Amino acid sequence: MSQQFVETIKIKDGKAMNLSCHQARMERTVSHFFKGQVVPNLNNILSPTADMHFYKARVVYGKGGIEDVQYAPYTMRTIKSLKVVRDDTVDYSFKSTDRTFLNRLVSMKGDCDEIIIVKNGLVTDTSFTNIAVYDGDVWLTPKQPLLMGTKRAQLLGEGKLREADITLEQLMKAEKVSLINAMIELGEREIAINNICL
Repeated sequence: MSQQFVETIKIKDGKAMNLSCHQARMERTVSHFFKGQVVPNLNNILSPTADMHFYKARVVYGKGGIEDVQYAPYTMRTIKSLKVVRDDTVDYSFKSTDRTFLNRLVSMKGDCDEIIIVKNGLVTDTSFTNIAVYDGDVWLTPKQPLLMGTKRAQLLGEGKLREADITLEQLMKAEKVSLINAMIELGEREIAINNICL
């Protein structure tokens, strides 16, 4: 079976959000894995309805183009604590449906709600979000995340985030962390630094 990739897109009040960033990532993925293949236009694929107030659209694609589109109501997970896990080999450069490696890291979270992955001494991501770190002055995001997320791209473009290499020591001196992804806005899921377990 050929590789499958996925775009998870927020539907808010019947409107697909941040489509330009999702389209750009899909184009990068297709050009890397399926050279010469026509990239579908997400505007033509998605058909959200007005009664979708807070939904997740899941678009799966691969060598044959779009393979599946599903819509489901979205409920945000409660996350109050993060466990630091270290892995210098983890690679999730493209948003694949295969999360085997990430799931193995999640199994190390112990009593915490989620993990924060440190690779080669630098903070990267959680298992399902990018992160933003507030140092008391500005919101920083890892320069080398595991995945170039669409919300991260949008916030960088708007000047609300700044890229930086963030060591574990710098993380632990920060004020707080915010989880961000296509479904979660900056500030919607914040974790106090004293709730990060080393």
